[in-house]
Amino acid sequence: MEMAAASSSATESGLTERRGIPAASFVEDVQSYLNQSGLDVSSALAFLQERLQQYRVVEMKLLAQQRDLQAKIPDIEKCLDIVATLQAKKGSGEALIADFEVSEGIYSRARIEESDSVCLWLGANVMLEYSCEQATILLKKNLENAKASLEVLVADLQFLRDQVTITQVTIARVYNWDVHQRKFRQPSPKES
Repeated sequence: MEMAAASSSATESGLTERRGIPAASFVEDVQSYLNQSGLDVSSALAFLQERLQQYRVVEMKLLAQQRDLQAKIPDIEKCLDIVATLQAKKGSGEALIADFEVSEGIYSRARIEESDSVCLWLGANVMLEYSCEQATILLKKNLENAKASLEVLVADLQFLRDQVTITQVTIARVYNWDVHQRKFRQPSPKES
């Protein structure tokens, strides 16, 4: 994103970006903003609208990542529960009866005898066999990483929403300032 024209106030507050998302600057004095940026009103409004659109694109990407993580976390937790159940049944001589999904909406029943290992999907059509202990360690680490990533995404989304609000307010301020300036530049009906 090219953000040169609106960065002066952002540096004053000390925050210029968050993980590649540029900070928007609140414009108190529109005339000074236009003078410092070297833009006329229509160019400034076009720049701000473009910035707003860039924020929206980033927001869509972050929301998609958030949805993926929110779906992934329960899956990891289920896997942890299954591995724990297998470990609990170990040594009891009792088989575990489980229903598993073969295809979307199609299930089959399986009888799982005592096992020292489980197979985990790693992604990209890769499955590896792990001991139950190794699987538990890996799944707990993946769960921690997913939760930490989700926290960062939530913070990024909040930062982004703040930048969208600041940019929308700046657009309104520039537009209103321009309307006000045009009103004073037009001759009054008494002068005509």
